[in-house]
Amino acid sequence: MRRRSLVPPAPLPQRDGIDPVRVRLPADPEGVWGTVRDHLVDRFQGAIGVARVDAMLGAGRFVGVEGVLRGSEPYVAGRYVWFHRDFAPEVAVPFEVGIVYRDERIVIADKPHFLATTPRGRHITETALARLRRDLGLPALQPAHRLDRLTAGLVLFVVRPEDRGAYQGLFSGRRVRKEYEAVAPYDAAVALPVTVRSRIVKERGVMAAREEAGAANAESRIELVERRGGLGRYRLLPATGRTHQLRVHMAGLGLPILHDPVYPVYPVVRDPDSAPDPASASDTEDFAAPPLQLLARVLEFTDPVDGRVRRFESGLRLVEWAEEGPAA
Repeated sequence: MRRRSLVPPAPLPQRDGIDPVRVRLPADPEGVWGTVRDHLVDRFQGAIGVARVDAMLGAGRFVGVEGVLRGSEPYVAGRYVWFHRDFAPEVAVPFEVGIVYRDERIVIADKPHFLATTPRGRHITETALARLRRDLGLPALQPAHRLDRLTAGLVLFVVRPEDRGAYQGLFSGRRVRKEYEAVAPYDAAVALPVTVRSRIVKERGVMAAREEAGAANAESRIELVERRGGLGRYRLLPATGRTHQLRVHMAGLGLPILHDPVYPVYPVVRDPDSAPDPASASDTEDFAAPPLQLLARVLEFTDPVDGRVRRFESGLRLVEWAEEGPAA
């Protein structure tokens, strides 16, 4: 069996909590690329243009293990190259990331609404991961799971790369008890508690997930905790982790979570132009709007490293039900 070669450590430090991009120069049996520049132009001209590639080469921004790469260097397949992308300007999310717990292995963060967990799309430096790496001085920090950008609450981050697999395995193996809280309409006709099982499908590029016929792949227990007039506070206990699962199941019961821009009614009309897309709105409008009333309130698990039973609770409270503590 052929052994994979070890990837050398990046010669570039993180920038704003973001790792440099790493590429490996592919095989070139036809001899198409005579120089490093030839390949970089072919690879990136569609994204940033030839002039930008040349400018980055001239500024010494492409780096190999031996140091700065010159565009005229002969092309060598298998060589690793690192560089930092140009980040588009991002509007700062004006809410802090709380720290519920920290030790030498894990960080339990209290993520606010509107802040993405990890870099993706137009949210790169303004993410919980980038902020925590910078603020805590933990460049190897990685999330063991993630929350949607619009959902607030607890996220487990792993400090050391050697521990990452063990903690990620808790979530992939469904060995974490997750408890969410939501504020949604109250309807006496909906019998609760109830366990909802359905098949949820989320297509790439389509904002809304949907339920369809077939074997169930998503399960949630829904409980009413208390009622105030036409609103209820609900405890949501997901047994699985499908995208938008709790939002879909609540909407399917006729109890859409308050201020949900994607599932305000159910069934969802699949035309993406028919419902507001929070990713397309300006950040100013996002921050001014009432946040989705969904909070990841409790994480409970047996620590895979030391065997301790761990339980963490968010210090945030949903704004539509807040009586004490910071409102989310």
